[in-house]
Amino acid sequence: MIELSSVKLILCPRHAGGGVSHTGLVVSVQGTARVLRNNGVNAFVRAVSGRADIEKLIAAENPSHIVINALWLSTADLFYLVQTYTHVQFAVLCHSNIAFLQAEPNAITLLHDAVDLELSSIGNFQVAANSSNGAKGIQHAWECPAIYLPNLYYLDETVRVLRRRWSGGTLRIGAFGAIRPLKNPTASAFAALAIATALSTDLEFYVNDGRNDQGWATRLMPAVEAIFRGVPYAKLIKRGWADWAAFRRTVRGMHLMLQPSFTETFNIVTADGVAEGIASVVSNVIEWAPPHWRADPDDTEDIARVGRHLLHDQHSAQEGMEALTNHNRDGVHRWQTWLRSKLI
Repeated sequence: MIELSSVKLILCPRHAGGGVSHTGLVVSVQGTARVLRNNGVNAFVRAVSGRADIEKLIAAENPSHIVINALWLSTADLFYLVQTYTHVQFAVLCHSNIAFLQAEPNAITLLHDAVDLELSSIGNFQVAANSSNGAKGIQHAWECPAIYLPNLYYLDETVRVLRRRWSGGTLRIGAFGAIRPLKNPTASAFAALAIATALSTDLEFYVNDGRNDQGWATRLMPAVEAIFRGVPYAKLIKRGWADWAAFRRTVRGMHLMLQPSFTETFNIVTADGVAEGIASVVSNVIEWAPPHWRADPDDTEDIARVGRHLLHDQHSAQEGMEALTNHNRDGVHRWQTWLRSKLI
């Protein structure tokens, strides 16, 4: 068996503004690297802006593997890197399921070109997806050997699984993340109100504010605001985008989270909730979450039903921890298997 000590893996998310952004994608990349390092893989995160930055990394750090996180590098630049640096194993890691990609300009085209490159390379390029559904979809549609390389989430000694459950008083529910249609914010808002009404309690409903991907927040936030207008026992609370540590503290204050996405891969917000002892209502596209956390994302009554159950389930936090731990264990094995098989 090839030893992992020969591996030097660099994960390359796109450079954002003045540094690495605290978006879900980059936090996921950082978490993946940390879990892999704890399991014997020399893994590093280097935010890059383009081909020139990647070439500098190759010259300075001599990696054995480079993963481009998300579909952002141009086809021409990717082709050049793969053909020029044949001693490096490259992969492009598709960051979302197919349905989610349709909302991102040029993402499907970049994915298709990556598939063509995998078929024409000398064996030093791999198409990958961070969900099993995404990998299978690429394989079956385009007959390309795409592999599953999942996001991993670092769980440390501060993890809380015995946090006190809601037992009366104001109910705090969070539906965090970018305000976009596929994130399903209006269904979360309706379900949160339904939960509070059923429990005869006041509600604080938390969302993120200040990020306007493709103008969707401008269109959707007024709809969320309208849902709470004139409801005296419910308050909509907007929290601006903050660094990850501050966000984790916000999550810590919730009693329940709602993440009924129509299409997703990992969903780091749900994992943040697990790390803070908070359960989330999710859809079935979040593959690693416990089955009884899942609801029909187009049925607000079903979301509310699952939410009420999780609020009163004394085992929900522990079951979330077990599910995420099992996901990490399987994910580490998949990464290690790929890294060992692709040492050049």
